[in-house]
Amino acid sequence: MNILKGNIEPATLALPIGILMLIVLMVLPIPTIMLDMFFVLNITLSVAILMAAMNAAKPLDFSSFPSVLLFATLLRLALNVASTRIVLVGGHEGDAAAGEVIESFGKFLIDGNFAVGLFVFVILLIINMVVVTKGAGRVSEVSARFTLDALPGKQMAIDSDIAAGLMTADEAKARRSEVSTEADFYGAMDGASKFVKGDAIAALLILGINIIAGFCLGMLSHGLSFGEAAETYITLAVGDALVAQVPALLLSIAAAVIVTRVADKSDLAGHIGGQFSDPRNWLPVGVVLAALGAIPAMPQTVFLPAAAMVFYLSWALNRRRQKAAIPEAEPEAPSPEAIAIEDVSDHTLVTIELGYGLVHLVDEKRGAPLVARITGVRKQLSQDCGFVVPQFRVRDSLDLAPGDYRITLGGVAIGSAALHASKILAIDTGDVDGTPSLSGIETRDPSFGCPAIWIDPADRDNANAEGYLTVDPATVIATHLNQLLASRPDALLGPEEVRSLLDALKDRFSGLVESIYPEPLTLAGVTRLLQALLAEGIALSHPLPMLSSLARNLQQTQDFDELIDRIRVDLGGQIVSTICAPHEALPVITLEADLESTILQGLRDPSSGQPLVDPDLAASISAQVAELTQGDSGGAHGFALIVQPPVRRTMARLLKTRVPGCLVMSVSELPASQPVDVHAVIGAGPAENARLPEPASEPELEPKIERVAA
Repeated sequence: MNILKGNIEPATLALPIGILMLIVLMVLPIPTIMLDMFFVLNITLSVAILMAAMNAAKPLDFSSFPSVLLFATLLRLALNVASTRIVLVGGHEGDAAAGEVIESFGKFLIDGNFAVGLFVFVILLIINMVVVTKGAGRVSEVSARFTLDALPGKQMAIDSDIAAGLMTADEAKARRSEVSTEADFYGAMDGASKFVKGDAIAALLILGINIIAGFCLGMLSHGLSFGEAAETYITLAVGDALVAQVPALLLSIAAAVIVTRVADKSDLAGHIGGQFSDPRNWLPVGVVLAALGAIPAMPQTVFLPAAAMVFYLSWALNRRRQKAAIPEAEPEAPSPEAIAIEDVSDHTLVTIELGYGLVHLVDEKRGAPLVARITGVRKQLSQDCGFVVPQFRVRDSLDLAPGDYRITLGGVAIGSAALHASKILAIDTGDVDGTPSLSGIETRDPSFGCPAIWIDPADRDNANAEGYLTVDPATVIATHLNQLLASRPDALLGPEEVRSLLDALKDRFSGLVESIYPEPLTLAGVTRLLQALLAEGIALSHPLPMLSSLARNLQQTQDFDELIDRIRVDLGGQIVSTICAPHEALPVITLEADLESTILQGLRDPSSGQPLVDPDLAASISAQVAELTQGDSGGAHGFALIVQPPVRRTMARLLKTRVPGCLVMSVSELPASQPVDVHAVIGAGPAENARLPEPASEPELEPKIERVAA
């Protein structure tokens, strides 16, 4: 992009220029002074790569190592080609013909004895290829295999942490990127180790070519004797090989350091030094060295000073550990006037307050059973509601009795109860036959109001045998919390949760999200609308149909109530599925036609325009619906009250608190293919000839109603 704009950065051109220089080294002859400069550059890069590998806190901190290793290997091979050309062309002129670096390695390091140089080169080659490179290659292969095998598990762990609210969407995205990069890195390192092995083999072949070709050219082309050719060309060939082999060995060590590195907060030196800093490790070493130095045949001038140094090291490390164990002076307490915002404001939406007698339920030393239960509740609520529920807070409260707890939502108490922390709650869910023989403290289950008894833990098996459901105090609190919050999902949804939901969808469905937010709806508008749908019992677990319906209906209206009604019509199948299994008849209750007319023609709420129901009539309707729902069940989850669209909102508000198990739907929300079974008509006689109400305001739905009623 910078090149297209005409703004070319120097760093962008560095790599292409470097590749071009490698090609020049392989193809064109270069002066010896340039060859010496490139040899020095090769050694410098090898040492720099080794230092970068040692200073990396974890392998991914040097994730470019496989590519760097490739280019470093190509540079060394290009130098081998260039030096071979110079050695074979000008070797007859003397040792200085191939440059000062090769001459120095050929004379100074091996003292001019080419036989010694050959043995040194072979030893370095064995160390490089057989020991370091082979070991690093094996570690790379195993690491790549294990990393790829663990990839699905790591992805599932990330999904689980998101569902539990332990990380945000941005953190999860960064973690997924890191996991993917880690798999790619170890896979690349498995292949990069072959570069080092191939480079070692190439160095051996190049040495042989230099020696054989040098003999031939020296004796045939330049008239040198056998001894002169051997002295000149073998010395230059060995010097050239050693110049290339030393950087190759450094790169092999760097590769081994990277693949054997364990993630730690410090670099390699700090990691190793920290694990060798225990004085107990060095005291036996000093004893062994002193014992060896006491043997008359041993060189005491070497062993005894070494033992003294080790004893001093052990003493120094022990002194440093004792000094570190002394606690530092605590900072001065802040002045009484210093008050932080956290001291006067609670930023948590849901808070569980415990009396001091229940604090042990969150004690980590005792397993913190309540924390695990609450985490499970939050995860389940997030799955049911379709968004990540905000984190809960657990704290003690001095204004509660020792065994009491209280659950607050936005600072308002929504539930409380008293527990016996050392006992088990045995709940009679209706399966207890005969007269119970349990003795304990009679109470009621705070979640559902069932009769219950607090019993000793030793009587738990007897209670289970009699048909009781036994739960511990932590489970009682968690169940109560789940029951209270599950009935208020709209109160758990805020702008931050909506933003996270939209951001997650925008990665894959950007067009759909952009058609809704930020225009024509603001974040507050989307939040209000989704809260209303949650309050209507429609979860956000499958947001695509809901948002698609919203985007489509926003083109026709932006009236809040009308949008809700239109979305409910589009999601009618999803609403019906909450109480009716597929291919089963929907159990239905309807209102008598005159009763519906009375409601529609009665008073209306001035603020919303919705019909108002007379209190006596409301009580009568609620009683009849409650009697039906408590009698023979219409299905696995109860009945659906089907009414005219203008009445639905009023009846839903009326029955929400009085008969929460009854679903209220308008006739236009029924799917066209949904069969129904009308059980009763409120305000009329028996339902032998009961029919669904005809739609009053949507004539286009008449054919559908006829099919359903038939």
